Amino acid sequence: MEVSLSSFNRIFRPVSNPEIDWTLLLLHGTGGDETSLLEFGDMVGNGAAMLGVRGRSDEEGYPRFFRRLSEGVLDEEDIQIKAQELADWLQLTPRDNGYDPNRLIGMGYSNGANMAGAMLMLHPKTLAGGVLLRPMVPLQPIPAPDLTGKKVLILAGEQDHISPMQGAVQFGHMLADYGASVTTRIVNAGHGLTQDDVDQVRDFLLEF
Repeated sequence: MEVSLSSFNRIFRPVSNPEIDWTLLLLHGTGGDETSLLEFGDMVGNGAAMLGVRGRSDEEGYPRFFRRLSEGVLDEEDIQIKAQELADWLQLTPRDNGYDPNRLIGMGYSNGANMAGAMLMLHPKTLAGGVLLRPMVPLQPIPAPDLTGKKVLILAGEQDHISPMQGAVQFGHMLADYGASVTTRIVNAGHGLTQDDVDQVRDFLLEF
């Protein structure tokens, strides 16, 4: 399936720190857009390039990266379709923006975190690693992927009732079983992001 560059709304900011050679793929939560994580990216990215992408699913007028069947129940078939479309599109974007596709880190929040996690499992060559903010297990991949060499940070909110921390911890164990180097941290927060998230993501990226 061919995917044109124009098929995803996106915003690209080139690297501002010559010592940083990776790009953050910013994947928003429900109702967000390609700009939603730019401010967070500025706070944690240490001058990295940033590629913000808008999800192409719609839920009552709110952009998402894939459908859900009900609250907390994700549409795994749609996840696979949407992950394939995004992976295909990302193969084209280096020609447009000039970043290194082998140094792309998926940084997603909520629905975007689930898409980043799905991308790691379904298309592991697409991302070098991930920062998953308030994720849950998006799907059970078959066959099991080989995530050896992938670095992943998962941040779960202790009081999160939308993406409960138990699901995030379970997802971390799953990715580790597939070979990823996973750091899972519980922050004193709900579903929203806090200064603790900023500090932990910044430290993680400095060592990436």
